[in-house]
Amino acid sequence: MKENWDTCFAMVLKHEGGFVNHPKDPGGMTNLGVTRTNWELYLDHDVTEADMRALTPEMVKPFYKKNYWDRIRGDELPSGVDYAAYDLAVNSGTGRAAKYLQRIAGVTEDGVIGPQSLKAIQKCDAESAVDALCTMRLDFLKNLDTFDTFGKGWTIRVNDVMARATEMA
Repeated sequence: MKENWDTCFAMVLKHEGGFVNHPKDPGGMTNLGVTRTNWELYLDHDVTEADMRALTPEMVKPFYKKNYWDRIRGDELPSGVDYAAYDLAVNSGTGRAAKYLQRIAGVTEDGVIGPQSLKAIQKCDAESAVDALCTMRLDFLKNLDTFDTFGKGWTIRVNDVMARATEMA
């Protein structure tokens, strides 16, 4: 829902944290959940480590809106489903989030939320959709090679997202 954007953005940033450059993280240098590679693509120029360290929530908010919230059509998703799908998109890609939503809604899984997918998703029970999204997400994460390193934090995050999204639904 459009009214949920600011709240959902803040909740994602709470989980994303500050600057990290973990050697086992395939995303590499990251701040506020934004990888250096994605930030460079968004700005269309190279950035330094100092640039990455200087990122603020105000700077990255339009990036998150354009690259994640808008791509999953967060403004039009039911309350709670919007947050669960958005947080999933941030961590595992908008295509995966869209396909999971489409699977829940029983429509073709093409990875793009179009009018037909959106209409079907809007008819789903929001609490059930949140539960299904979070379950599929955790199952996916458990199969990643980096789960041994990051799995505890991911599990805590997914459980928190499920609880908050269910409250919103």
